[in-house]
Amino acid sequence: MNVEIDLRAWRQFAVLAETLHFGRAAERLHMTQPPLTLAIQQLERRLGTPLFARTRRSVALTPAGEALLEPARALLERAAALPALARGAARGEQGRLRLGFVSTVGYGPLPGWLRGFREAWPGVTVELREATGDVQLEAFARAELDAGFVLHAPGHAPALARLSLGVEPMVLALPDAAPRRWRPAELLRQPLVIFPRGIAPSLYDAVLAFYHHHRAAPAIAQEAIQMQTIVNLVSAGLGIALVPRSMTLLQRPGIAYRSLPAALAEAAPSCETSLVWRADAPPAVERFVAHVKAHR
Repeated sequence: MNVEIDLRAWRQFAVLAETLHFGRAAERLHMTQPPLTLAIQQLERRLGTPLFARTRRSVALTPAGEALLEPARALLERAAALPALARGAARGEQGRLRLGFVSTVGYGPLPGWLRGFREAWPGVTVELREATGDVQLEAFARAELDAGFVLHAPGHAPALARLSLGVEPMVLALPDAAPRRWRPAELLRQPLVIFPRGIAPSLYDAVLAFYHHHRAAPAIAQEAIQMQTIVNLVSAGLGIALVPRSMTLLQRPGIAYRSLPAALAEAAPSCETSLVWRADAPPAVERFVAHVKAHR
C-alpha cells in the first residue's frame, strides 16, 4: 500500500504514545482534542491497522503502535535536523568533497592536509580518487570530481580555478648500481622511463625540451602511468627517469635519487603542483581550499 503521511501525523502519534491521554496530548500539541482524535483515526485508516487500544478510561499502544514508536521518533529527529544540515551544507560545513590526487601529492603533504581538514570539519565526507591529470580532467568534465591535485609544467595549469602549491625541480631516479658520476652526454644516452604524454602533456614536453636543448634525443625504453611504477621500473634496471623531487620520499630497494649534474642544469625541467576545482563546486571545496592555503 502506498501511504503518504505528513510529519504532523507522526508527531501527533508520538506525543499521544508518550502521554497515552488524548487531552494531555492535545494540550502539548496546542490543539483541541477532537481534531487530534480525527487525525489519529485518519492515520490508522491509512496504515490499515489500529495504533491505539481505547477504552473509556485508558489508552494503550497496540503491537503495531509499539513497533512504530521508535521509528517515528527517529524520523522526527532526522526531520528536525534537516534545517541545520542545509545551513551547514550552504556554509561548507557539511556535505561531500570528491577529491582527485596524483601520486606525488600522496607521498607528500596530502595525508597531513586530509587529517587536519577532517578534524576541523568532521561534517564533510571526503571521497578520494587517485588518478593522473588526464583522468581527473575527464572526471571534471563529467562533474564526477569537485577538486583535484594535478601535476604540470610551470605556467601550464588546467583551465580551472586553482591554487598553486609550488614548483619543484625534477631529479634523476637511477638504479643504485649506477656510477656516481656520469659524463652529461653518457647520461643523456641512458634508456629513459617516462610517463605517456597524454597524462601530463606539458610536463612530458618539458622533459623532451630538456633533451633537445642539450642536443640529445631521449631513448625512451618504457612508459608507465604512475610515478611509483616508474620508480619501480628504474629499480629493476630498465633505465633512468626524471621525477619530481617529492618522489624521493618513496624509498625502494635498488633506487637512488640524485640532482642533475651542474653541466645539465640549463633548461632542467621542473614541475608545479596545483589544487584545481570547478567553479560550480560545492561550498565544502572553499573550506578545503582555505585549509590547504593555510597549511601549505
